[in-house]
Amino acid sequence: MKKGLIVLIVLAILAFLLGSWYVNTNNELVEMKGQATYQWANVESSYQRRNDLIGNLVKTVQGAADFERGTLKDVIEARAKATATNIDANNLTPEKLQAFQQAQSGLSGALGKLMVVVERYPELKANQNFLELQAQLEGTENRINVERNKFNVEAGEYNIKIEKIPTNIIAAIANFDPLALFSSNPGAENAPDVDFDFE
Repeated sequence: MKKGLIVLIVLAILAFLLGSWYVNTNNELVEMKGQATYQWANVESSYQRRNDLIGNLVKTVQGAADFERGTLKDVIEARAKATATNIDANNLTPEKLQAFQQAQSGLSGALGKLMVVVERYPELKANQNFLELQAQLEGTENRINVERNKFNVEAGEYNIKIEKIPTNIIAAIANFDPLALFSSNPGAENAPDVDFDFE
């Protein structure tokens, strides 16, 4: 009878310890994923700020009557595509993040082309509103990079945690999936071509 009671007590203690471990580990994973999700919101907020600034920039540039309409149209279309590409923070798959990055890169490319073309328009380069918007956009691009890096840190730590033994057991049971990370755009490892032909 005493042996049976001792076995029951030992089993109860083991069950309690396993239950406590499960709850604590699950709560830690929930917190880590929550931090990564929160950081993703900061990334989206930075991109939204850029989109808002681009809208104002486009309106300013449209005021230049002889400005190249094709370049402006490219920026407007790229902005529409970038704002239409959204990701659920709880479903950050590599494919969805790549589509998001491509849309944002398309907008960055169109915006870069716009800034190059602006160099041919002295009245725009001298426009105080345009200059302020340009400075704000440069700051926002830096902010986007900072927020993406912070997201990669948060999501990376979470991804490592759900892969470690024995946490991976709870991650599998509770369906904690890895989060996709930002990576460089294809070809970013190559130096850009610079054309010094000013003819």
